[in-house]
Formats: sequence, structure tokens, C-alpha cells
Amino acid sequence: MRRIDTINSENHGFQIAPMLDVIFVIMLFFMVMAGAVRVENELNSKLPGTAETSEPTEFFDEQVITIGAAGEVALNDEPFDSPARSELPNLTATLLRLKQSSDAAKSPVLITIMSDPDAQYQRTIHVLDALAVAGIDHVTFTVTEED
Repeated sequence: MRRIDTINSENHGFQIAPMLDVIFVIMLFFMVMAGAVRVENELNSKLPGTAETSEPTEFFDEQVITIGAAGEVALNDEPFDSPARSELPNLTATLLRLKQSSDAAKSPVLITIMSDPDAQYQRTIHVLDALAVAGIDHVTFTVTEED
């Protein structure tokens, strides 16, 4: 029993040999891994850059038609017609002019219909009828997010 007490009470100091062993193992690891590193020009990769094209790139202008809960219709936040009317003559005339100008520019008209979740489905049908009269085919739908 005495011997155990004397072993625990002795201060052996800082042992440098185990530290040197760990340092040599780490150094060996990094030396081996340094040979496995590939040089950047060996990799077959291309970084993004500018691309030159022979034809001009077309940019499409998206128009947004919003349908409110009470039936109000707006094109790009500009209100059109009365919510009580089933026909939308002002919206239809504006869509016809938009279609004519896009045909002259040879670019398609993109329309997104953003409908309030509480809006009547019939009002969306009225807007689709106005789009059909104008001859606009590229239509997508979305709903407004509830708060």
C-alpha cells in the first residue's frame, strides 16, 4: 500500500517523448497527403465566364394580373374595370394593345394571374376570357400568400 502512495505522489514532470511521437505521426500524415494534392491545371474544369452568341438574347417581360377578394382586377397594380362587371372591356383592350406590340417586337407575352384565396373562381374565368380574346397563350397561375 505504501508503494502505491509513493507512485501517485511523485511528480514525473512533462513527458516530451509521447509529444514527439504525436508530432511525427502528424508530420508523416501531411507529407503523405501533400503528394496526393492535384495541381489546379490538371483538373478538367471550366470556370463560368462570358459567353458570346451570334444572335441577340431575348428577355421576356412578365405582366402580372391580380384578382382581389372582392373581385377587383389589376394589371401590374393598375386597377381595371368595376368588380361588379363580368365583362372586362378596359382590361381586354389593354391586353389587345399589349399583344399587338409584343407581336411587332416578335416576343411572347407572359402573363401571371395572382389570385386572392378568397376570390371567386368566376372572376378568374372572366380574366381568362379577356386573355383569350386578346390571343395570349402563355399564362401561369399563383395565389397570394396569407398573412
